[in-house]
Amino acid sequence: MSQTLKLAVGSLIVGMVVLGLKALAWWMTGSIALLSDAMESIVNVAAAGVALVAIRVAAIPADANHPYGHHKAEFLSAVLEGAMIIVAALLILREATLGFLDPKPLVAPLEGLLVNGSATLLNALWSWVLISRGRRLRSPALIADGRHLLADVVSSVGVTVGVLAAIFTGWSWLDPALAALVAVNVLWSGWVVVSSSVSGLMDESVSDEVLVRVREVISQEAVGAVEAHDLRTRHAGQATFIDFHLVVTGETTVAAAHDICDRIESALHRLIPHSRVSIHVEPEHKAKHNGIVVL
Repeated sequence: MSQTLKLAVGSLIVGMVVLGLKALAWWMTGSIALLSDAMESIVNVAAAGVALVAIRVAAIPADANHPYGHHKAEFLSAVLEGAMIIVAALLILREATLGFLDPKPLVAPLEGLLVNGSATLLNALWSWVLISRGRRLRSPALIADGRHLLADVVSSVGVTVGVLAAIFTGWSWLDPALAALVAVNVLWSGWVVVSSSVSGLMDESVSDEVLVRVREVISQEAVGAVEAHDLRTRHAGQATFIDFHLVVTGETTVAAAHDICDRIESALHRLIPHSRVSIHVEPEHKAKHNGIVVL
């Protein structure tokens, strides 16, 4: 089992534990704010399940129907997760509205907050693991899941502070008001996840920093060629696609041009693991003199 898949399974397990703790906290207190926190955890569990399926699909090797692989499955899962987050926000707003119309006193709030706090701490630790490992493994599904959990942590801390304020002030309207604030925070989190995933589905280029490194590698390793132009990049999950035209002199043999291409590809693979490199070799009269000048 790959490390990415292990993390996805871990997210599902952690999500179910956190959901159980938050549901217990709501049952102990009757707080609408804590109920909203628990409802968000339901989405976390569902999202972790979707991410697990997407990562399994993304790991399937390329086939006749999908010659470029299945990497974009992770972006699709992230979009679906963002949609579920938005639905959760709307459900929380509904509960907050009902709470405003019929406010109820809190029962055993301190004990419930302690239970909820333990769930929040577990979420915080796991969100850090997912985001840091997701960036290292170049997994959009893990990063989206981690950011969602981080938003959950922020809202949980706000809920805790607000419920404590409701306890000490006796203002029962604070409870549904907090639930509404949680809903707004969740809604924003859903929008961020969806927008970042859509950019991946639209074949967004690599970052400017990575692009500079790619150009440097091509220039350093393409000794014997004239220039490289029409450089294009895109990323899909763990895979990064790089293609460009390489101009060689008329005296360059096919074997020599092939050696240059192999040298460039090997260097780019070292720079960007899981990269897919395509090089189109052209004769000297195709030079544009506005690409990467080989030194």
